[in-house]
Amino acid sequence: MITKQLFIAIGFLAFTACQKPKTAENQNIPKTEVKTEVKTESTSQPKSEMPKPTKTGEPEMSAGLPPDKEALETAKKEQQNTSNVIYFKEGENKFLKEYETNITFKQITEDSRCPKDVNCIWAGVATAEIEVMGLHTRPVTLKLSTINDSNKNYRKSQNFNGFSISLVELSPETTSDKGFKALKGSYKIGLKFSKENSENQDGTTTK
Repeated sequence: MITKQLFIAIGFLAFTACQKPKTAENQNIPKTEVKTEVKTESTSQPKSEMPKPTKTGEPEMSAGLPPDKEALETAKKEQQNTSNVIYFKEGENKFLKEYETNITFKQITEDSRCPKDVNCIWAGVATAEIEVMGLHTRPVTLKLSTINDSNKNYRKSQNFNGFSISLVELSPETTSDKGFKALKGSYKIGLKFSKENSENQDGTTTK
């Protein structure tokens, strides 16, 4: 009888010991699931809340205004005016292979331009004397002025050997302290060459 009761007690203790690990395991399962859920939420939450980069907060690049037509035309004219311009110092001689012409800037024969520091009623005029000679022509003296006035025989351009030669620049300017006599020998001119135009009213043809 005692032996039977011992067997029953030992069996009960063994059953109780088996139930405790299962209970612990069952209790740990929710903890693991909760931890997993928390980690997942903490990891995914910043991704869902992180604002997407947008361009609304940045200044948009403007397409810009179209270029000013007047400015473009002015720049084009200035570029055209400076092309094919050759400069000479007073007394300088150059042979221009492109135009097959030898040119000598002889002198400035007159300079009545208004001094740059004086207000004048008339702008005045200056005239450059140049000597031109082609490969198959004799030397010819041309006078080019800063204005066109056929009544006073002032011409800004003249034709020679198939080209039109124009006086486009003359420096330095006169001042109240330095006039024509003071500047003699230090003048510089810019001559522009272009195809001869038979309809050019400003120039005369010379061969």
